[in-house]
Amino acid sequence: MIVSTNSSYRIMVTNLERISANVQNIETQGATGLKLNSPSDDPTAIGPVIATRAQITQTNRFITTMGTISNQMSSTDTYLGNINTILTSAQTVVTNAVNATLSSSDLSTLADQVDQLKQQLLDTANASINGHYLFAGNEITTEPFTVNPNYSASTYNPADSTTWPVRYNGNAQQTSVGITPGETVQTNITGNQLFLGISNSNWQGTTTAATNQPESGKVDIFTALTQASEAIRSGNTTAISSSLTNLQTAASQSELLRAQLGNEATRVDNATQQQQSVQTDLTQTLSNYQDADAITTFSDLTNMQTAFQAALSITAQISKISILNYM
Repeated sequence: MIVSTNSSYRIMVTNLERISANVQNIETQGATGLKLNSPSDDPTAIGPVIATRAQITQTNRFITTMGTISNQMSSTDTYLGNINTILTSAQTVVTNAVNATLSSSDLSTLADQVDQLKQQLLDTANASINGHYLFAGNEITTEPFTVNPNYSASTYNPADSTTWPVRYNGNAQQTSVGITPGETVQTNITGNQLFLGISNSNWQGTTTAATNQPESGKVDIFTALTQASEAIRSGNTTAISSSLTNLQTAASQSELLRAQLGNEATRVDNATQQQQSVQTDLTQTLSNYQDADAITTFSDLTNMQTAFQAALSITAQISKISILNYM
C-alpha cells in the first residue's frame, strides 16, 4: 500500500510540475503577445522567423534610404524650378530690350535686372541641404560655383572654361543609391551638366579646365546671362537677339535634366510602394509564426489554471493518505 501511494504521489507531482510549466508558458504568451518566446517553444519555426526578420530589416533599410533620397530629389526639383523661373524672367527682360527703342538709362536698368538674375542663379547653383551642395557632383562639401575674378569679355574663349565668368569647382561624379536588391537610381545632377552644358563623360575636371567647352546644342548658362547683360548695356541689338537664343537653349537644357530627375524620382516612388507592400507581407508572415492569439491564449490559460487547481486538489488528497487511516 505504501509503495503504491508513493508512486501515485510522484506521478501527481510530475503532472503538477508539467501543468505549472504550461501555465507559466501561456502566461508568458499573454504578457508578451508572442507564442514563440524561446527556441524550445517551436524549434521548426526558428529558421523561418530569423530569415523573415532579416528580410524585414533589409526592407526597412531600403524604405528609409528611399525616404531620404525622395526628400533630396524633391529639394533638387524645387531648385530646378527656380532655375526655370530665372531663365524665363531673363528671356522676358532680353525680349523687352530687343523689341523696343530704349535710352541708355533704360538699357542699363534692364542690364542690371539680368545681373540680379545671374546672382540668383549663382545662389541656386550653390544650394545645399544640411551642408551638402546639391550640384557639386560627389564633392558635396565644396562650394561648386565661384565668380571668376579674372573674367573679361575681351579675353573670353568658349573653348577655355578658365576664361568663363563663373568657375565650377565640383566634379562630374553622379551618386547612385540602391533602392531594391540589384536596382539603383541616380540621385543628383552635376553642375557641369546643368549649368555648363558639358556631359559627365566630357567634363575634363578643373585641373584641365582649358579643354572644357559646351557641347553642341548646349550653353554655359552663366555666360549666356553675362553676355545678355553686356549686349543690353551696349545696346547691340544683334548680340541681344543672339543672347535670347542662348537663354532659350539654356531653359531647354535645364528642363531636360529636370525631366530626367523626375523619371528617377518616379522610380523611387514606385520602389517605395513595392517595398512597403513587401514589408506588410513579411510582417504578416512573421506574425503567423510568432504572435499569440489573445482569445486563444486567454482560453488556454483559463483551462490550464482549472486543470492546475484540480491537480492540486487531488494531490492534496493523496498526500493525506497514511497507514494510520487503516488501523
